[in-house]
Amino acid sequence: QVQLVESGGGLVQPGGSLRLSCAASGFTFTDYTMRWFRQAPGKERELVAAIHRIGLTRNYADSVKGRFTITRDNAKNMVYLQMNNLKPEDTANYLCNAASRVLGDPDVWGKGTLVTVSS
Repeated sequence: QVQLVESGGGLVQPGGSLRLSCAASGFTFTDYTMRWFRQAPGKERELVAAIHRIGLTRNYADSVKGRFTITRDNAKNMVYLQMNNLKPEDTANYLCNAASRVLGDPDVWGKGTLVTVSS
């Protein structure tokens, strides 16, 4: 079965850190650019970070640049998002996404893990 399963979310104080994990299965992991999105209630989904299929490049939203780091471990079919210096505006459901380099192949989406940044 093709799936992505996120973990690592929770409640954290402003200035704190969390590491999100995404476990991939059911597809060829290295064929896919991996991305993290987030979506807060009532707001549009936002691309947070992306990493090339073999890690050649990384991209971040301006709002998280310098605070978040995306990594992947192709031997373990895992992608991570290290989040430091968290702010209340980072509160959202964080979704893992896999985008194939093959035209016509659908993206794979996880269900998300909730991150709440609050005192």
